[in-house]
Amino acid sequence: MSYRFLPRWYYPDIFSIPYAKLKKQKIRYLIFDLDNTVGTIDEVVPNPKVQKLFQKLKKDFTIVIVSNNFKKRVATFSKELDLAYVALAMKPSLKGLQKIKRQFACQKEEMVLIGDQLVTDISAGNRFSIATILVDPIIDKEMKITSVNRRLEKNILKKYQKLGILERGKYDDPQKDM
Repeated sequence: MSYRFLPRWYYPDIFSIPYAKLKKQKIRYLIFDLDNTVGTIDEVVPNPKVQKLFQKLKKDFTIVIVSNNFKKRVATFSKELDLAYVALAMKPSLKGLQKIKRQFACQKEEMVLIGDQLVTDISAGNRFSIATILVDPIIDKEMKITSVNRRLEKNILKKYQKLGILERGKYDDPQKDM
């Protein structure tokens, strides 16, 4: 069984993540996927709940949005939050993560990638050797290409859960003993 899609942690949404624990682990850079992680594909600007969370997080972390979506979409959303971003990242390509690492001169152990897709977000973070957090998608509505990935991801999640190596809401490191 391949563990390249196995996130370090798994939470229902970005509001459930224990950010204080990440800070204690010396995480300084939160890299968020955009669509269906931070906002729905129909949201042009972040909703008030997301805005409030990010204003709070910006006190302790540098936040970057990394998305496979087009620049106009990502720039408009990120501007409302006053955040840096990388558009057309082509995850699971490492291009976007490499750009962030160079731009901020950060170390990999200071970074965490937070996203809703195993095949793109979690795979990219794991291949780049940074911590990863999987969250459930905000809604079921998504782009066609994503729906193909979702079928594959459901099978992978079932296998990980059956093996007892992935449990939503647990803040431990299922990869530490592998």
